[in-house]
Parts: sequence; structure tokens; C-alpha cells
Amino acid sequence: MKPLILSLAISLVILAALTAAPGQRKFTGVITDSMCATADHSHMRMGPTDAECTVACVEAHGALYVLYDGKEVYTLSDQQTPEKFAGKKVTVMGALDAKTMTIKVDSITAAK
Repeated sequence: MKPLILSLAISLVILAALTAAPGQRKFTGVITDSMCATADHSHMRMGPTDAECTVACVEAHGALYVLYDGKEVYTLSDQQTPEKFAGKKVTVMGALDAKTMTIKVDSITAAK
């Protein structure tokens, strides 16, 4: 009887952990910055390319790296990796906090 109760208790703990953890999703969009969130850099134009404007806004103005998917803007929890993808279309794997519109980033790769 003890092994059955122990097994049931472990199963309940695992089930609770799985339902409490937000699900990982795939997001595809362009890495930009919070000052030019919809990837329209014409207002700031902090460099000759969108990528340079994005990096400059982050470094010089304290903007954050964000992902713009054409409709929504998502802040990225990882603020280091996006620099090398600035201005490029990427796929971000992570969990979304819908209240803050922040993706807890697991990985960022160039979109195919």
C-alpha cells in the first residue's frame, strides 16, 4: 500500500508542476528595440541600417530588445543574445508572460 500512495503522491506533484509551468511556444518575428517597436526605424534612424539603429537605441537610449511579429511586440527576457540578430527575422522559443508581454527566452535562432 505504501508504494502505491508514494507513487500517487509523486504523480500529483508532477502534475501540479506541469500545470503551473507556462508552456513553451515558438514565436517568429524581427528583433528590434522598444523605441522602434514595430520595426519602423525612420523616426530614430540611429544608423544606416535597421540593425544598427536597434543596437544604438539599446546602447545609447536604454531601449530593450523586443520581438515584433507583425502584430504584437514582445519584450525578451534575454537582453544579450538578441544583439547579434538585430534587424533580422528570428524564431524565439520560450514561455510568454501574457501580463507583461515578456517572453522568457530559451533560444533564439535565425528564421528559416
